[in-house]
Amino acid sequence: MRWKKGMLIYNESAGNSKVEKALEDCLPILTPHLDEFLILQTKEKGDARQFCLDYGNDMDVVFVLGGDGTVHECVNGLSPLERRPILGILPGGTCNDFSRTLEIPQNIRRAAEALVHGNVRMIDVGKADDNYLLNFWGIGLISDTSNNIDEQEKNKFGKIGYFLSAIRTIGEKEPFSFRLEYDEKCVEGKAIMILVLNGSYIGTNSLPFPLVNPDDGLFDIVIVKESSLSVFKEILAMKQSLSENTSSDSGVMYIQASKLKVKTKIPFDVDMDGEIYKQTPTDIEVLKHHLALLAPNSRD
Repeated sequence: MRWKKGMLIYNESAGNSKVEKALEDCLPILTPHLDEFLILQTKEKGDARQFCLDYGNDMDVVFVLGGDGTVHECVNGLSPLERRPILGILPGGTCNDFSRTLEIPQNIRRAAEALVHGNVRMIDVGKADDNYLLNFWGIGLISDTSNNIDEQEKNKFGKIGYFLSAIRTIGEKEPFSFRLEYDEKCVEGKAIMILVLNGSYIGTNSLPFPLVNPDDGLFDIVIVKESSLSVFKEILAMKQSLSENTSSDSGVMYIQASKLKVKTKIPFDVDMDGEIYKQTPTDIEVLKHHLALLAPNSRD
């Protein structure tokens, strides 16, 4: 592929030596495919979103080198634009979850090669009130886990830090009351977690929901009712494959929808793609094929 104008946004917070190595790995591969190339470094939270808002309309392609938080910012900067450039994800964070859904190699050099020689895939984007999400929306255990992550553990153990946080959190979790309205239907009850999925990975863990597809115009909604470590481990270890026919007796309810409203008795923190800055209630809808993303050719 070749583009006239492109932009690379990279996250400086990953550490200088790591960033320098990542840039050394990807720039020689990306540069020959672009006539003009703008390279921007984020200095603080919100920069990636603002770069996309400021320059995205003029770009043919935007590469983002960073973790899930930086990708989330770019999605929120590109999604409101009338003319949206192609987005290419270079996995430079701890989990890099949506890049895994697209089967992008986790090595930066291999990822860059796979993207410039790959395909353009039209991907759904979730709109939650005035914000956008690419991978997931969640409340309950998922947001509590993010809030309880020990930064030292995260830095030392990487993705294992998320697992340690989840184990700590589940023992403290009490079910909450919720009302979920979707596609002219309604579910009410108590749960410890509600997940609205567009991607297939959270915290590098492949989720056991075979119907999840980021370009089918549908969310996959998972309601976990029981505060049970065995249920959590079963989901995490993929001991069962949940489908539309999953019985609510299992402690997990699974539905698909293109539009939904989530209400709770008291406001709950919302986790969107690993970032927490909103609370319930939330209206969520699928914007089908809203962003064009670079993805490797099959079996690359």
